[in-house]
Amino acid sequence: MSGSPLLNELIEALRCLPGVGAKTAQRMAFHVLERDRIGAKSLAEKLTAAVERIGNCSRCRTFSEAPVCALCSSTSRDAHLLCVVETPVDQLAIEQATGFRGRYFVLLGRLSPLDGLGPKELGLDLLAARLAEGEVRELIVATNPTVEGEATAHMLSQIAHKAGVRATRLAHGVPLGGELEFIDRGTLAHAFGGRQTLGD
Repeated sequence: MSGSPLLNELIEALRCLPGVGAKTAQRMAFHVLERDRIGAKSLAEKLTAAVERIGNCSRCRTFSEAPVCALCSSTSRDAHLLCVVETPVDQLAIEQATGFRGRYFVLLGRLSPLDGLGPKELGLDLLAARLAEGEVRELIVATNPTVEGEATAHMLSQIAHKAGVRATRLAHGVPLGGELEFIDRGTLAHAFGGRQTLGD
């Protein structure tokens, strides 16, 4: 480490970012100090502003500067369709890749008792209350196909069933352009079990 305590603190602080180890943090710190102090100041200002001003939407729990986010406020979205995702990044991916025009509910995680994430932390009481309002007709479960994601999906389907709402799950299987010999066994087995009829 450097002889500068402040530099050492900067390097250690950068390690809070995902995928950033000691060497990468060191490179980042030296880069901004050697070549881009203006960019570093701008980054610091934007980080401070984001941390202070961005909260969660009271309706869907995604990141928002306003109490209710733009998607929840929009009158052009279909209020009968509610897509449940694990993170705001998942919501963004669906927005960018599909023509989905419904609304969202962001869990901010998935069921994981070992990590202290239970129904309360995922806002499932808020989701149940939203479904009880009677506006939602279909709950689209878009959790990741992991053990925790599947357990979360199961609980979501129970909440939907209790509210009399149809629950659907994103299809999983062979990716477009994929070759069977390179698909992992779990994905292939899931795709094989969920095969569909072709033609009429």
